[in-house]
Amino acid sequence: MELTPEAAGGGPDPLEPTPVTAVTVDDVRLRRLLGDPGLGWLVDRARRRLERGQPLTGPVSLSAATADQRAVAERLLGRAPGGGRSLSVRLDAVDDLLRRSGISPAGLAAAVVALTGPVTLLDQARAEEQRAWREAYAPLDALADEVPALQGWAERLRSGGQVRRLTGVPTEAADLLGRTATVLRALPVEPPVSLPAFSSRLLGSAHALDEGTPLCTLTLSGVRALTGSPDGSGAQWRREVWASAGLLRDELSSTVLALNLRGTPALDWMADAGEPAVLTLRQLTRCPPLSAPPTVRICENPAVLAAAADTYGAHCAPLVCLQGQPSAAALALLRHLHTHGARFRYHGDFDWGGLRIAAALLRRVPWSPWRYTAADYRAAVRTLPAGPPLAGARCDAPWDPELPEALEQSGVRLEEEAVLNDLLSDLGRGRPTLSMSTP
Repeated sequence: MELTPEAAGGGPDPLEPTPVTAVTVDDVRLRRLLGDPGLGWLVDRARRRLERGQPLTGPVSLSAATADQRAVAERLLGRAPGGGRSLSVRLDAVDDLLRRSGISPAGLAAAVVALTGPVTLLDQARAEEQRAWREAYAPLDALADEVPALQGWAERLRSGGQVRRLTGVPTEAADLLGRTATVLRALPVEPPVSLPAFSSRLLGSAHALDEGTPLCTLTLSGVRALTGSPDGSGAQWRREVWASAGLLRDELSSTVLALNLRGTPALDWMADAGEPAVLTLRQLTRCPPLSAPPTVRICENPAVLAAAADTYGAHCAPLVCLQGQPSAAALALLRHLHTHGARFRYHGDFDWGGLRIAAALLRRVPWSPWRYTAADYRAAVRTLPAGPPLAGARCDAPWDPELPEALEQSGVRLEEEAVLNDLLSDLGRGRPTLSMSTP
């Protein structure tokens, strides 16, 4: 409810609206009486009481009042307002004065409204704001109902306060969440397209999803929830997250290493030579391999692939190297190979970082461990010289729940290079045949 001069002008309760339609305040005399700056504190206290729905009775006090404030209060009341450092004035005395003088027959409430403008009750204002925020999240709720994978993300957005920090007001939040839902409903894109072109077609601006904008911030977090992309930071990581949903910021900087894959003229030539190939995301989205080996081994570190090429060359088993976290190019290649029948065997570093990389890959493509279990780790620790101490925060290993416990018990990290001979022994078992398929 909003108090207007009309609503404040009737009856003894200034908070109840009345049918009075004419303002009965004598504005000139009122401003002469209460409009003095020395009484600004008094009018402000009265207004705050009206906003809280409290009656205008009892005293209000001002500590350390100035001589001018005391003199103005004395003229208002027709007497000294009392001794001491604080200045105290009874609101009901002011209300009575306004009514008897005819300056404001409806009393102090009407006078405060006339001086400072309509008063909105704080409880009502809070309730209206809460309702507006609930309505602002409607596009997000509808999206979460349509896409179950986004339900957890939507709940985190609602409870975490990020939307309020990015927008500030419900109307802006509703617009931002509506556009975010529009983008996420259109993902993933197949085949991949340029992010600016996608943004222009869907949102009417090639720059709508530029980095640093609220829409980019929210949409990128939604893409991570939609595709299961791992945590990270930096421009390269953001490019990979976009690419996981088929939106390409840069088709050339994302790469993956491969050895003895075939299916394009370039790959065939490199495989015949036994040399590693560097495949870009552009190549993999425009001209993916036309063939897939029955089994492809995957390693984490380039040193493994380089040693395999040096040792076996063209006779090495097909091998893909992630070079750390799975890039958009690596995921594009592995998804393509998996779609065409390839099965994967994975090995990585025996440390918490290595387990996180492996788990991130497992969320995207299926694989079985390649000498990458608790038994393999314990066997290596028993036979190898003591490695560097294990450091960092523990994480799970869904492919072998015993592996994290084994790492904690031994407290030693083993990089792939430490077990390189074992890995090489598995890669030199002849040159496998290829199963042909169409893209």
